[in-house]
Amino acid sequence: MPWFDAGVNLFDDRMPAEATISQAKQEGVERLCLITTHPDEWSVAEQLYQQYPDTLCYTLGIHPHHAKDAKPLHWDTLITMAQSPGAVAIGECGLDYNRDFSPRQTQREVFEKQLSIAVQLNKPVYLHEREAFGDQCALLNRYMPTLPGGIAHCFTGNVKEMQSYLALGLYIGITGWLCDEKRGEALREAVLSLPLDKLILETDAPYLYPKTRKPRQRNNAPAFLPHVGHALATLINQPVENVEMTSYKNSIALFNL
Repeated sequence: MPWFDAGVNLFDDRMPAEATISQAKQEGVERLCLITTHPDEWSVAEQLYQQYPDTLCYTLGIHPHHAKDAKPLHWDTLITMAQSPGAVAIGECGLDYNRDFSPRQTQREVFEKQLSIAVQLNKPVYLHEREAFGDQCALLNRYMPTLPGGIAHCFTGNVKEMQSYLALGLYIGITGWLCDEKRGEALREAVLSLPLDKLILETDAPYLYPKTRKPRQRNNAPAFLPHVGHALATLINQPVENVEMTSYKNSIALFNL
């Protein structure tokens, strides 16, 4: 089985598309999901998919940091574009009370609008949450029963939070945060009780470089996903082939590919 990186920020200048995809494939990472966070990225994602349709898929959404930029015209565009081939989820959407780059009430309104669009289009949701777990779950509890699924992208929480997300039917996105000795302690404990059928691996590149990978590099890349997979396999005492296979299959299932 190949690897599937279910979360890549390919719009960053540090990640030129052709070189990033080529390097990933050399390491066995055959599929990538591009995360969009702002309407300005939506057309770029569609164009990249058209260039690499056998490798890429993409999300369409507005990150809570950019909720203040959302305009009524964006919603019609989102609904239309999300029905195109390659568009597999609504998001990255959710709540972020850590930085509060957008007012919290605006975040909640923009998040709920995207949840309602996901219901309308029968698309899974690609979720972001930082220090807003209660409000996030309150909205998800209302919408998840009518959604086909979703992923807690870049999950960094504890066992209790993970169990709450699992109870909602979400997949759990595991990144190189797992390899951070200081910040990743709660996550390493949580994954010990994560069912493999809810595991999805992602890099969130160019962010979250797996710190146990040597020699250390400045930026993360999809090519480093196998390192995260091996680290997780060792931690949960599973053959790495099981981690590779189940994460790939779960990504295919989530994105309905």
